[in-house]
Amino acid sequence: MEKIKTLTKQAEFKRKIVIVIALIVLLIAFGCINPAYLSYNNIMTILLATSTNGLLALGVSWPIMTGGIDISVGTVMTFSCVMSGMAFNALGLPIGLCIIFGILVGAFCGFLNGFMSAKLGLPPMIASLAMQMITKGLSLVVSECRPVYFTDCEWYQNIAIGNFLGINGFYNAVIILIGMCVLSYIIFSKTIFGRYTLSIGSNVEATRLSGINTDNWLIGVYTLCGVFSGMAGLVLSSRLNSAQPALGPGYEMDAIAAAVIGGNSLLGGEGTIVGTLIGALIISSLQNGLRILQISTETQYAIIGVVLIITVAFDQRRKKKKENK
Repeated sequence: MEKIKTLTKQAEFKRKIVIVIALIVLLIAFGCINPAYLSYNNIMTILLATSTNGLLALGVSWPIMTGGIDISVGTVMTFSCVMSGMAFNALGLPIGLCIIFGILVGAFCGFLNGFMSAKLGLPPMIASLAMQMITKGLSLVVSECRPVYFTDCEWYQNIAIGNFLGINGFYNAVIILIGMCVLSYIIFSKTIFGRYTLSIGSNVEATRLSGINTDNWLIGVYTLCGVFSGMAGLVLSSRLNSAQPALGPGYEMDAIAAAVIGGNSLLGGEGTIVGTLIGALIISSLQNGLRILQISTETQYAIIGVVLIITVAFDQRRKKKKENK
């Protein structure tokens, strides 16, 4: 057993090394094409862009570890910040309570995803697809298709683009991302929540037969994913100083791509928090580099799609080799 654990850790370490090298190669390649790409200001821009996608990637990595998926993270993010903004503007609640309310809205949406998957027996793809459509529609209905502004709160924008450390260009959003990554890593590696998540992804039936209430744990996993979506909504709305109800669709693809590139297997049973963060950096770095090269947004999506196909195909092949041994 100890030998298997050692081999597993070695394999995970090797995968992390590979994606770190991929990130370095990507940075060097774009830097050679355009030296401005590696400028301090542009690196800070990449980190700021990663703050939102990174939080969503950290969140969606949890359902992926169980062998499920959550494609509603983007619209849940938007819905949470819209509801937070409406509570602030329409109800006049203190901004602190509105922020907590927005995160709780995200958590509740995640809870519903988990409930529909675990208790109602819906495939995670269908459950989260339904939630994606519901939250997309509600965001537009509640806001009446208009942006919801936080202009009456002078410090709201500082939550994301303020400078808590006093380092030029090192935004608070990056600190929030790092903090949530550390929290996620602790939950994943130091608690039974992380162990049960991987166990469910490896063999849900065997986990259930061992006496673990897998339904409740799955609901917890999706609820945690919703919390990360709510946090992403806070960061995004703070950056824009508003909640934009039309935003959301499309973010889930970047988040899933980041999680998979980072080393989370879509087949479940394997996961990495640090790898997910690196995957999010790869996606943001790639998008930023293509933008500097004036590559159209449509082409950017196509390129990221190709990268995702290659990554998943490699993961499938690696899994088959592992099973054959």
